Amino acid sequence: MLRQLLRSHLAPYRKVLWLVVGLQAVQTVAALLLPALNASIIDRGVLVGDQGYIRSTGAVMLVVTLVQGAFAATAVLYGARVAMGFGRDLRADLFHQVTEFSAREVGAFGAPSLITRITNDVQQVQLLVVMACTMAIGAPITMAAGVVMALQQDVGLSVVLLVSMPVAALVLGVIVGLMVPAFQVMQVRIDEINRVLREQITGIRVVRAFVREPQEVERFSTANEALTDVSLRAGRLMSAMFPLVNLLINVSSVAVLWIGAARVGSGDLPVGSLVAYLSYLVQILWSVVMATFMVSMIPRASVSAARIQEVLSTASTVVPPVAPVREVAARGRLELRDVGFHYPGAEQPVLRDVSFTTEAGRTTAIIGSTGAGKTTLVNLIPRLFDATSGSVHVGGVDVRDLHPDVLWQTIGLVPQKPYLFSGTVASNLRYGKPDATEAEMWEALEVAQAADFVRAMPGGLESEIDQGGSNVSGGQRQRLSIARALVRRPDIYLFDDSFSAVDLSTDARLRAALVPHTRDSAVIIVAQRVSTISGADAIVVLEHGEVVGIGTHDELLDSCPTYVEIVESQIGAGEAA
Repeated sequence: MLRQLLRSHLAPYRKVLWLVVGLQAVQTVAALLLPALNASIIDRGVLVGDQGYIRSTGAVMLVVTLVQGAFAATAVLYGARVAMGFGRDLRADLFHQVTEFSAREVGAFGAPSLITRITNDVQQVQLLVVMACTMAIGAPITMAAGVVMALQQDVGLSVVLLVSMPVAALVLGVIVGLMVPAFQVMQVRIDEINRVLREQITGIRVVRAFVREPQEVERFSTANEALTDVSLRAGRLMSAMFPLVNLLINVSSVAVLWIGAARVGSGDLPVGSLVAYLSYLVQILWSVVMATFMVSMIPRASVSAARIQEVLSTASTVVPPVAPVREVAARGRLELRDVGFHYPGAEQPVLRDVSFTTEAGRTTAIIGSTGAGKTTLVNLIPRLFDATSGSVHVGGVDVRDLHPDVLWQTIGLVPQKPYLFSGTVASNLRYGKPDATEAEMWEALEVAQAADFVRAMPGGLESEIDQGGSNVSGGQRQRLSIARALVRRPDIYLFDDSFSAVDLSTDARLRAALVPHTRDSAVIIVAQRVSTISGADAIVVLEHGEVVGIGTHDELLDSCPTYVEIVESQIGAGEAA
């Protein structure tokens, strides 16, 4: 998964990556030349007192150092650009993929997990790319070229390399092997703590209402401690890596000095070559450390890449049409033909053989008990889900054949749970129509019975709205959501239990104001209150996902026992009669 993800998303940066490899190769070779030049100064300059040789060779070392620094800085600059561009592209692809998901896929992954994958998981893979561009490319070059340069200084000392390099690889390999499962568990624990935290913040009022703070604190503490434990386990293993490497480098240095001292004493090894060999030994072993450190990052990046690839490879169940229809002839017409819907793994379908038709200028209401499938039915119209049987037709065209933009422009949806975005009243109202004028917005607010409280706000249309509309009441949030749909003036309005948070008098005024505003559109109203829908042109009664009655209020009182039961439960048997 990691290789596939890197190959696909680093392809646009292939030329820059080759440039980074070249820059890293030059700076690595320059770094490896310095010990050899230093050895030459010691042997040919310091020991014989040749000041001119010291100055000339020192100048060469200075130039080599400047070249190394310049190429290293440039390599880091371009490597960082590649890594940042890679992360940006990957986040963008994930975001676009998630926005294409239907409600089914979003529910399957869960919002906390999707957020973690777009942020933390991308960060882990991006970190691997950064480290690869800045360190990993130079490590194998240092390892290979360093061994060659060390052998040029003295072959007899290479027994230390023959022992230290495999030992370093073995020790670090064991540590990495122990870190792999810890990193795998860590990402799952991050998902869990995000889920718990999201639930507690979103449901803070419920927590306080039921005095569940101690239990929620305990639940968060459990998730937090689980993440802390696995993080500490991985951190201890990682922290053990560098002391062990330092110990190995020091032991190897002592071994080189021990063996090299005798060779220097016998005249078989110049002092400068011994010093250079020590430098090469440290560089080679640190290259082993860098390579192993990169390997230690691969497991966590692999876990993250698999989670990212899972999102990218998941196809939405709402598939765009191959040859989309971009125009509809019968504007405002909505028809459901034997529609059924079945959630994956559910024993019973939510909807079965639902059929009805409505047109522009007509109001159709949907009523039924909780769990009857009303919201699911409404969600099928804008293709938040796709019907598992039957078909939904908008403007005379199957919604599965309509271009998504055409479908969504035709529909104005007010969801069951109204949501406002952070910004202003105006920015929320313009969400469906960016070029809406102030006059259009005030007209929509008047119809939605929201103009009075908006005028009373300090900034009017420019008043600030917090995320989710948390700084306005539930009824105000609902009316602003209705106004947002009205500004758009779509062909079909979908009001999914959108009047539940307003009082009866406001409800009556709002419905009366809707009539002239929506006379050229079809209106679908899902409601629990009979008073809200009694004046509808047609009422669809759902029970256990099936249509048990269609007609006007008076017709259903005579022909539909389920509707009579609903009416009697709300207004009494005498009034219903």
